[in-house]
Amino acid sequence: MLEGIRDALLILNPQAGRARKLPGEQIERIQYILARQGIETDLALVGPPGAAEEMARNAVKSRMQLVIVCGGDGTLNAVVNGLAGSHVPLALLPAGTANILAKELSVSWNIERAAETIRRGTLRRIALGKVTTFDDGVHNRYFLSVAGAGPDGAMVHAVSDRLKRRTGMLAFWAEGLRQFASYRFPRFRVISGDQSLIGSLIVVGRTKHYGGPLRLTTGADLYGGYFELMICTTRSRLLYLAYLPLAFAGRMRWAPHTHFMRTTSVRCEPLDGDAAWLQVDGELVGHLPAEFNIVPDALTLVVPSTSA
Repeated sequence: MLEGIRDALLILNPQAGRARKLPGEQIERIQYILARQGIETDLALVGPPGAAEEMARNAVKSRMQLVIVCGGDGTLNAVVNGLAGSHVPLALLPAGTANILAKELSVSWNIERAAETIRRGTLRRIALGKVTTFDDGVHNRYFLSVAGAGPDGAMVHAVSDRLKRRTGMLAFWAEGLRQFASYRFPRFRVISGDQSLIGSLIVVGRTKHYGGPLRLTTGADLYGGYFELMICTTRSRLLYLAYLPLAFAGRMRWAPHTHFMRTTSVRCEPLDGDAAWLQVDGELVGHLPAEFNIVPDALTLVVPSTSA
């Protein structure tokens, strides 16, 4: 139970996947459900890029007792970057396209049902991932679930925002088919401790779930202080196509030319002329080179009592 929490900031992204279909009456019902649990909410609508992160920072400054995100993985990532390092708890009402964290925590995709579980949740202090990029200076970005460089970064870079708003996950599958025909699979060196590999895809996982129904880093643990890495060393289009049924089944460990390891730090350095694009929590952050590090004790998360 969330004892002593009486007020919260409800950050709603009206442009997130399923949030666009939320009528005003349902938002009022969500606020009523929370008020019935003793949590009064101030509603804040996400506007221009960077707004959600700034809202979260202001919530920390004003000592809000709780921040609730109603949006997708991108909105969640922005809020996490505003809350990182603070002790203001974060709760989730999933309203996006992929909703990776909701799958990981077994949060209901029915937003009203998810709201009903918040008061009964428990607070867990967790680590975050941090990626450092070097495009036009040094830039840091926290991430909660997953980062990747290679084909997935290229897909996030190229997918149409308009098509994504209209069709959700289908936009990514359509872009994936297009990339399958044209992507060059630029190589990069992956360095972690005394281990070094040449790869064409790296997934840096804090969660078992990936985009859509895929599960790649099934040895990752959101409550653990480490990443699980999945590194693919092939450049074969046909082999990448053969990976799909294994990714659906969560059996990528059976896939040829894939390597898994646990680490708290990893660096990726491009080898070819075309640098691989990089995404975190489904949002583009640039391209390689990049460093990934675990930041312990970085975020307080509201975990539903139904979560395994």
